[in-house]
Amino acid sequence: MSASNCLRCLGRPSVAGASRGVVVPVFAPRTAAPFSTTAVQNALPAKPKSAEHQDRSVRVYRAGRKMTIKKKNTQDRGKPPLPGERKAFRKKIVLSNDNAFPVPWVTEMEASSLSNENKVGSIVSLPPALQDQLRATEAFQPTQTWGLFRKPSTLIRKETVELTGKMEKAVENKQTARIVLAGEKISGKSTMLLQAQSHAYLNNWIVIHFPDAQELTNGSTEYAPIPNTENPTLYMQQNYCLKLLQSIKKANEKILAKLLSVSNHNELPQNITVNQPLLSLINAAKEAEGAWSVFQALWSELNAQGVNRPPILLSMDNLPHIMKMSEYRSASFDKIHSHDLSLVRLFTEALAGNTRFPSGGAVIAATNRNNGPRIPSMELALKQRLAEQIKVVEGEEAPEPPVRDPYFKGYDDRVEKVLKTVEVMEVNKIGKREARSLMEYWAASGLLRTTVDEQVVSEKWTLGGCGVLGEMERAALLTMKI
Repeated sequence: MSASNCLRCLGRPSVAGASRGVVVPVFAPRTAAPFSTTAVQNALPAKPKSAEHQDRSVRVYRAGRKMTIKKKNTQDRGKPPLPGERKAFRKKIVLSNDNAFPVPWVTEMEASSLSNENKVGSIVSLPPALQDQLRATEAFQPTQTWGLFRKPSTLIRKETVELTGKMEKAVENKQTARIVLAGEKISGKSTMLLQAQSHAYLNNWIVIHFPDAQELTNGSTEYAPIPNTENPTLYMQQNYCLKLLQSIKKANEKILAKLLSVSNHNELPQNITVNQPLLSLINAAKEAEGAWSVFQALWSELNAQGVNRPPILLSMDNLPHIMKMSEYRSASFDKIHSHDLSLVRLFTEALAGNTRFPSGGAVIAATNRNNGPRIPSMELALKQRLAEQIKVVEGEEAPEPPVRDPYFKGYDDRVEKVLKTVEVMEVNKIGKREARSLMEYWAASGLLRTTVDEQVVSEKWTLGGCGVLGEMERAALLTMKI
């Protein structure tokens, strides 16, 4: 006889039993463990959680349930860097390495060292006073290898002697040498510009240097239109002017203390009368509001005619950044051309030959292939100047300079006008003689751990792009295993 309920239904009440008034027991599944509430009722009350633990948890209530979701533990990342701290660390310059060996045969740079043809291929060190002047004008680049050696030294190249010779010739004739340094990537253009400044400082010139033209045009500094300027409207950058005045003061302090003013400047924040030192004129710029007027007064005093003034060196690195439209906007939200910025205009007027220095001087600019933009007008103008500078041998025809591409509309007449009469100097590759002198200095400093012979020189010279200075440093110094 079959049961009224199957085994599977033993866990629930029987319908038949319920109809007869019989209570059928309910069995729990075998997997469920027996439990009791007696222990929970007799247990001590739970301790309250700390406030710190309660803050790190979030309670989520659902229908009939309570669930606690813990947050992730937040890590203490320390104090964030202050404004400008990252930039200061990125631009930090180290000029010495105490672990490097001193090289006894390296002499200090003198006033005539860089213009002496007999010293081509030799290494000279920078005097401490000159290092302070170059540091004040930010002539050292963070990408250069100054911090690998005992003290900063530089190689005298044939281009160095040629450049300083043109500077001295311009001063003798009371003219202005206008030179643009061009060449391959990391071929030493910025170092050549540093050598020109070193020659100027050691010969008591006034040096005004723009370390990076990008800072003038990338929209990173405050600007404002200059009153009473129209067609075009010029713009001043007073914060940059104040920074530039401070660098001029630090680098040329001894010379400016001896030069006296020739006119009154009542419009400045501090009244400057005749026969006052130009150093006190710069000290009148206490804040950024009056920096542009102080710089105008200083520029007029340095270019005063009929007065004995020292030669002036006006230099700039990363030239392509001022040969294009800037990132600044006018009141009508139109882009401002870089030549409408007052400081850029001052430099381009001098580079074009429209500014005459009373005692002569030089205007030198260096191009950049690392982060410089491509400017078709500038590239075309430099190629034209190089074609015009080629010396034609008798019986040969002069090469025709390149012309504009008729299918390209991106040329800028203002850029070509500035570079129409400049002299272009190519910073070429170094020869094996100069490479050997440089590698002997590396080996004497303890950085090149090999015997410097013809085979090693040829190897590093070839790996370095057949004499590209920066590539040789990469092949010999920056890839070494210590």
